[in-house]
Parts: sequence; C-alpha cells; structure tokens
Amino acid sequence: MLAGLNPFSFLVVSVAGWINQRQQQLIEYLVEENRVLREHIGNRRMRFTDDQRPRLAARANKLGRRVLVQVATTVTPETLLAWHRRLIAKKYDGSAYRNPGRPKTLTDISKLVVRMAEENRTWGYRRIQGAIANLGHILAHTTIANILKRHGIEPAPERNRKTKWKDFLDRHWDQLVATDFFTVEVWTCSGLTRFVVLFFMNLSTRRVENRRHRQISQWTVDESDCA
Repeated sequence: MLAGLNPFSFLVVSVAGWINQRQQQLIEYLVEENRVLREHIGNRRMRFTDDQRPRLAARANKLGRRVLVQVATTVTPETLLAWHRRLIAKKYDGSAYRNPGRPKTLTDISKLVVRMAEENRTWGYRRIQGAIANLGHILAHTTIANILKRHGIEPAPERNRKTKWKDFLDRHWDQLVATDFFTVEVWTCSGLTRFVVLFFMNLSTRRVENRRHRQISQWTVDESDCA
C-alpha cells in the first residue's frame, strides 16, 4: 500500500500518524495525572463553581458515557451528563422573565386606599373603590380589602365602632385646645395681691394666650375644686 503513495502523500500520512500518537500520549498522561490527583484527594468531595460545571459538561457530552467511564476520575459520568442536561434546560428557561401571580398594586395607590379608610371610617370597600375610580385607578373591592387587611384596618362597621384615641386626636388635632390656670402673688399699691392667670394653648401650633384676673371669682374656686 505504501509503495503506491507518492513522496508527498507519504509525508502527510507520516506526520498525521505522529501527531495522532502524540495526542494519544498526551491524553494518557492527563488521565493518569487525574488519577494521581484523585488518589491524593481521597474521599473528600470536590466542589466546583458555577463557571466550572458548564465547562466540564460541554466537553463531557462530546465524549459520551462509554469514554467518560474510562477517563473521568473527579466526577462520575452521570453527574457530568446531568450537568449538561441542566445547561441545555437553562438555555430555554424563561422563568427569570416571568413574575409569579398577579402584579402587585402600586405602593402609592395602596397608601391612598389606606388614607381614605383612615380618614373616612364609615367608608366600606365599594365606597373606597368608587373614590379610587374617580381618581383614575381601577381596583377590585377584594384588592382593597386585602390592602386594608395587610395594614391591620378592619371593615367599615368595626372600624366605625372602634375609634382609637390616637385616631381621634389625629382627626381633631387642629381644633384641640389645652387650658389651665395658676396664681401669682404680686405686690401692688394696695398690698400683696393674688393674680390668677388663665391660659389657653393651641395643641397644633403651640400658641399660648393668657387672661389675667385680679380677683379670684367664686366660679374659679368652684371649678378648681372640681378639678
């Protein structure tokens, strides 16, 4: 057979055979090196990174299970092929672009629903639904119920019967006024005189107004006794 080859063809075949022999020797060395490393590692489990697994899986799939049984020492053929199946599945996985369930209600709309319920304690779900619709937002009454439930706000009948002291103060804070009085002993031309200072303080502005009375009336004494 070799007698029929011209010198150039014979040279090509010789070089190809030599390269193939060198590659085979290189493969045999790498396989033996892996076995030696595996003996040093022993039964300790090797941990691979997310970058290393796809690299090994892509090359393992080209070899096939029969060859992997002979050369794979760090990872079993089943594991390598399983990594390759996950690599293929990940390519067509669109779960990262999907949001589970219904989209969440915008935070600003949720705050608006809560504010309406707190400022209007007699409003039910459908009354709030109508008010929200007038502002250009379409919500189901069940969505409004869920929003209020998450914020610990009860339905309208219960909400109207159970007014909290804090809610009462918040609604009437601008109209609430605190009042009290005290006495001051002052030396005047007629001698030591007791003055009564009655003051009023607007709770929202902290503004104080006072009225001074020179004599203590019977009404003031009666009111102080009641206090």
